[in-house]
Amino acid sequence: MKLTIELDRETDGRWIAEVPELNVLLYGISRQDAIQRAQAAAEEIVRDKVAHGELSASAGKAVFDIAA
Repeated sequence: MKLTIELDRETDGRWIAEVPELNVLLYGISRQDAIQRAQAAAEEIVRDKVAHGELSASAGKAVFDIAA
């Protein structure tokens, strides 16, 4: 499963990472922190969806494309 992480920066310096395919939006104190938080949340959501039969087991191998 290919997922995209889109990044933006708030005026206060916080970073926003969004995974639009899963409707995930997370803040981080740095760009890397936001990416890590988004990846962790997305992986957890995908695992949960696989466990509940909403996605096939092959979807559990998420690949992230980071779009700045």
